[in-house]
Amino acid sequence: MSERDPVVLVEDVGAVRVLTLNRPSLRNAIDLELRAVLADALEVAGGDVAVRSIVIVGAGGAFCSGGDIRTMSRAPSHATVGRAQAAQRVIRAIWTTPKPVIAAVEGPAFGAGAALALACDRIVASSDATFALTFTRVGLAGDMGVFASLPARVGHARARQMLMLPEPMSGADAGAAGLVDRVVEPGGALASALSDAQRVADGPPLALGVIKAMTSGENRHPLAVLELEVRNQVGLWDTDDFAEGVAAFHDNRPARFTGE
Repeated sequence: MSERDPVVLVEDVGAVRVLTLNRPSLRNAIDLELRAVLADALEVAGGDVAVRSIVIVGAGGAFCSGGDIRTMSRAPSHATVGRAQAAQRVIRAIWTTPKPVIAAVEGPAFGAGAALALACDRIVASSDATFALTFTRVGLAGDMGVFASLPARVGHARARQMLMLPEPMSGADAGAAGLVDRVVEPGGALASALSDAQRVADGPPLALGVIKAMTSGENRHPLAVLELEVRNQVGLWDTDDFAEGVAAFHDNRPARFTGE
């Protein structure tokens, strides 16, 4: 990799936008440039009608080793708030797009790298990948949405232990713990993630966006959820996708959803 190589590679595989973290010599550690470029790429993908799902992967056999510690030093809060907000912009882009976002994890996913994967709607990991919430090793607590995404997957008690006493966890063990959604053979994470991404890309975009929003982890009273379900369901009832789904059922053929 030369200094002029892009830090994020962008490729379309059909209706799937693949975003590759491209700092392999540093195991794709996150610096300020990568944060900004990745956020830009996610926002562009979110606004592209031709893109129906998004995959995030790392180059060179690593997902992401976390924040680039070489770029870190003590500084007053007013000087670092922009840096922290740049990291949160990436997560906001993942959480606010109605399009499914899938992480394909090989190798290390440490600290902010683990948090980036956890922010995605689905995680596909190789059995020999390694997850670790290593923020405390540099005196930090964690960011990039980890205090929402980690408890949502493993519960608050276990999340507390994983953050306070960070221990490496293999992809296989992460699957057993519910930290990841699918475990595959080493080297197979991207192919598997692309297969999953294509499946959801073939689904009804508006309904998938509702599912993503309704399972976002926000604290809602159960009765409020009932009201939201009604609002969303009646809205979807009056869409081309719903009409197409019903017609496809009657015609005994696959539905061709458009998101209209």
